[in-house]
Amino acid sequence: MLLQPDQRTKLDASSDTFFYDVPRFVTHVDDGFIQQLTELYRERLTPQCRIFDMMSSWVSHLPADMAFDHIEGHGMNPEELAKNPRLDHFFVQNLNENPKLPLEDASFDAVLNTVSVQYLQQPEVVFGEIYRILKPGGIAIVSFSNRMFYQKAIAAWRDGSETRRVNLVKSYFGSVPGFGTPEVIARAPSVPAILQMLGLPGGDPFYAVIAERMQPLVQSAEKG
Repeated sequence: MLLQPDQRTKLDASSDTFFYDVPRFVTHVDDGFIQQLTELYRERLTPQCRIFDMMSSWVSHLPADMAFDHIEGHGMNPEELAKNPRLDHFFVQNLNENPKLPLEDASFDAVLNTVSVQYLQQPEVVFGEIYRILKPGGIAIVSFSNRMFYQKAIAAWRDGSETRRVNLVKSYFGSVPGFGTPEVIARAPSVPAILQMLGLPGGDPFYAVIAERMQPLVQSAEKG
């Protein structure tokens, strides 16, 4: 499914470069969400693999006791990225202005996108890039909750239900031939919304959509 032009619009149409110019050293989800995400990474990532942490920040939520061969970071604010201790290298790029990644084909075992997919105006192109840089058998993990910078989320996300948002991410993967069937993890908040407002962890719903770059077909060496 391709997004229509009006679905890609934002309430704040100014360049995202200006919006993210000032660093924000905060977490955009609660501790309960972060704990679930870290555990998911522990289950799905392989030690010593190569990771691309796309649209990252000053923290990656990776398990502290897991070591990786290389973690490449990307984001919009260099001060945030420089403070992230897990990144071996990073670059700054506005994917809504230039969605092509300066990374080699089949060079990563995993691509992570945490609470940022809602801001992509050309998600089909970006997910094509995710596929391109993944090794065959590599996975992409896109996680999100119900929080967002409302003025910077695209209309298709902003105006949709949480179920609609899950289906949007599934459709982004589906727009790229070669991804396997996406797996969805959806967990409701563990505490009522009123307790979340009081600052108790467990108020954020947890969503993750995971897809694998399928192995290429094995060609028979025999001549028919």
